[in-house]
Amino acid sequence: MKAVIVGGVAGGASAAARIRRLDEHAQIIMIERSGYVSYANCGLPYYVGGVIKEQAELTLQTPESFWDRFRIDVRVRQEVTAIDPTEKTVTVYALDSGKVYTETYDKLLLAPGAKPTVPALYGVSSERVFTLRTVEDTLRIRRFVENQKPKTAVLAGGGFIGLEMAENLVEMGVSVTIVQRPKQLLAPLDADMASFVHAEIRRHGVVLRLGETVTGFRQDGDSVLTLLEESEPLHSDMVLLAIGVTPDTHLAKDAGLRLGIRGSIVVNERMETSAPDIYAVGDAVEVTHFVTGQKALISLAGPANKQGRIAADNICGGNSRFTGSQGSSVLKVFDLTAASTGINEKTAKAAGIAYEKVVLFPASHASYYPGAQSLTMKVLYEKETLRLLGAQIVGREGVDKRIDVLATAIRAGMTALELRELDLAYAPPYSSAKDPVNMAGFMIEDLESGKVRQFHWSDVEGLPRDGSVTLLDVRTEGEYRRGHLNGFLNIPLDDLREHLDELERDKPVYVNCQTGLRSYLACRLLTQYGFACAHLAGGYSFYQAVMKEWLAQSPYPCGMEKL
Repeated sequence: MKAVIVGGVAGGASAAARIRRLDEHAQIIMIERSGYVSYANCGLPYYVGGVIKEQAELTLQTPESFWDRFRIDVRVRQEVTAIDPTEKTVTVYALDSGKVYTETYDKLLLAPGAKPTVPALYGVSSERVFTLRTVEDTLRIRRFVENQKPKTAVLAGGGFIGLEMAENLVEMGVSVTIVQRPKQLLAPLDADMASFVHAEIRRHGVVLRLGETVTGFRQDGDSVLTLLEESEPLHSDMVLLAIGVTPDTHLAKDAGLRLGIRGSIVVNERMETSAPDIYAVGDAVEVTHFVTGQKALISLAGPANKQGRIAADNICGGNSRFTGSQGSSVLKVFDLTAASTGINEKTAKAAGIAYEKVVLFPASHASYYPGAQSLTMKVLYEKETLRLLGAQIVGREGVDKRIDVLATAIRAGMTALELRELDLAYAPPYSSAKDPVNMAGFMIEDLESGKVRQFHWSDVEGLPRDGSVTLLDVRTEGEYRRGHLNGFLNIPLDDLREHLDELERDKPVYVNCQTGLRSYLACRLLTQYGFACAHLAGGYSFYQAVMKEWLAQSPYPCGMEKL
């Protein structure tokens, strides 16, 4: 068997090595347009910033090591320019020599990945405007940073690459401004959870220009102007375009393969395309979202590697299947970690899924053990079936551990209530006897059993202030003085039993505290004394974080005093 692989990064390299492990006698040719294979895309910003010291650390394998260990023929700086599915050939152009030749195949695997989205803007080809996708891009940016020593940078886009680059540039002493049309960073997060990321980024001096549209660039001496639709241009020494990626599928299109959303390659569960003996994997392919069942583009290294392995199994006569991706991701943002899995509220609404959510602020480990940090967690589940839909976590410690547990629970088809039963490892330096994931399950149990009702930060402004309801803040007097929600009466939780006669039993009570724990306890108390009660999910801390972010972007009637 002769297998030709187009693309030598995550999916392609994984497939090549797997084919060899399954078939010692196969002829394997891997053709890569860039000069590097099996490199760590996710590590590229950290090489620019000097966290990763040596260029060699970016590549897991080289053409030489692939040959030495696997006898795989790796051809870098060569580009496949055409596919003939009928004749089962590919046309190859050698970038350095200019030679054009034809290669036959028995099985063809397409792993071209995705390319940075570069809109047709004026001045986008300026030598001071960069994209970051390949090792060559990284080397170019690092040379520029080392030689030109830029003091200012504009990053167009606030996704994973944009935020990683922002952190690395700031650590190098560069003043960074992030500009993007959406009004929040990190699309996998809901806007309220992204508020914590925004605050951390601003705390490190990064300027956020959200809701702004870039219209072009213009060279201005040794600087570049980023032109904005409705604002004055931004001067900077360099610009990085990080507004997303587009499936690189022109080969597939020209070969007549069936294409899906945004021009991605349509594949089945076996990673087979619409043409016989042609497979495709990675960022270029359309996948099924594990939670919604809908078609999606999910550009992440984990799914790409798994797809490469599955395609290799089937190329070698197996019957492996890819059951979908749920988009699990984690990102370091200065001193914070932000992670998500499954779907967020926006996606749930778009998919027509009736959902409920809980927000909690558990400690990363036992609170009595030194160094415990607060986590902000949001867990979504389907209202009728209690099926877990997604989770988002932001914090300084223990984020990755909890998101992986929740990602596993989603993949295993667990219900939200089954989170209560997870038997998770405990020792004071690492967790609590009731882990944050367990706590999410307990909260959902109380909601679904009717033991407690909740309202959310987005409901606060709509609460009546005409005396028809009781608005109650059960924090301490000191906490209340430092800032509180407009119209909320303060009776500390520990004193509440002695002040029940001050509350009118025929009025609904809406209770607030700092993080949602004391308001929950207050509601349990009040309910047993005959009050109709609901508490604020996430409490004052969550509401305050969201409203501060909205105020930072534009005036907003937040209803908060002494914010």
